[in-house]
Amino acid sequence: MSDLKIGFAMCGSFCTFAPAIKQLEQLVEKGYQVQPIMSQTAYETDTRFGKAEDFKQKIQDLCKKEIIHTIVGAEPIGPKKLVDLMIVCPCTGNTMAKMANGITDGAVTMAVKSSLRNGIPILLAIATNDALSGSAQNIGKLMNTKNIYFVPMAQDDAWKKPTSVIADFDQLLPAAMSALKKEQLQPFLA
Repeated sequence: MSDLKIGFAMCGSFCTFAPAIKQLEQLVEKGYQVQPIMSQTAYETDTRFGKAEDFKQKIQDLCKKEIIHTIVGAEPIGPKKLVDLMIVCPCTGNTMAKMANGITDGAVTMAVKSSLRNGIPILLAIATNDALSGSAQNIGKLMNTKNIYFVPMAQDDAWKKPTSVIADFDQLLPAAMSALKKEQLQPFLA
């Protein structure tokens, strides 16, 4: 088992839960200690992509830890140095907007804020339909924020959803290793 401790926070981009959980599985297989965190929406909502209870059970079984899903649960992460790296995967446009504007109103945004206060790198794997429209300014802000890094990303369906962007989930582990070195994995855009 590795000494590396990773926070893995999931937001409500439900259509990307399968590739996100695949990356979570790979982190666990590598022997990293992973603390799962979920937004309230991700933690409670059943969708056409699956039931919340099923996702929670799978994640807890993988990580062998309870999911942090409240502000109170997430607050000690930074001060107690519970993680070496915080990954937000998937990271929605809503969560990015909150981070970019200093809003801390849930477990994921608190986990990020709590980590940033101690200089812990944050890695965002974005999945949002408005990345090249409403969320573009927030991506720009976060790109210029110390200790925030991104998993390389690309448009996921340029013809049907021209403003939609999704992280290349297969690049999560290399991006995580780069973020730990305080470097942005390149190329940033595919």
